[in-house]
Amino acid sequence: MPGQAVSAASRHATGMATLAPDLHVVAGDEDFFRHFGASSAELCGRSLFDLLHPSTPSVLREHFSRLHDGRRTRFTERVLGYHSRGKVFSGKLTGTAIQGRSDRLAAIVVMVKPDDERPEEEPTPTSQKLLSPLEARILEGVATGASTVQMAAKLYLSRQGVEYHVGSMLRKMKAPNRAALVSRAYAAGMLTVGTWPARVRPEFIK
Repeated sequence: MPGQAVSAASRHATGMATLAPDLHVVAGDEDFFRHFGASSAELCGRSLFDLLHPSTPSVLREHFSRLHDGRRTRFTERVLGYHSRGKVFSGKLTGTAIQGRSDRLAAIVVMVKPDDERPEEEPTPTSQKLLSPLEARILEGVATGASTVQMAAKLYLSRQGVEYHVGSMLRKMKAPNRAALVSRAYAAGMLTVGTWPARVRPEFIK
């Protein structure tokens, strides 16, 4: 269907926005606002970090700091973004520094490219998607951005044990990486929305 093809292409198109040096959204294109499920009036003036999930890598702030002080001019990092109605999507964010006449940072251009997730691979709340209590705790750890070492220490597991369970969930959810795993878990309603840290809902735990 031509209309569906256009819709799918728009959903995964790269959106672009201009940020002030303090990382507040100044302007953006139609795709950028569509990815976050809001209008320009709703998003302009807000901090970029208001639009990103709390599990977004802390290194992202360091990337922006380096753009700000001139230590680099461009970076790309994986992020989780908030769409409307509590939905979360995974993708790549690229930031580029724009210098003013005095060689000071004038603005930052960011490009957001959501992952190309196929609808037929979206998780559904069936019995096949239920998690063991241990898998639930590990998924919660991944959703908060905890490292393998941190989860291993907290759950009294080896690093290999944590990686085994993460790999098992990646296969169950047909997710290519941890960011996509969290995004698909939110899409399936497995993780609570509006609370931090997020918890796996009881009905998804065996």
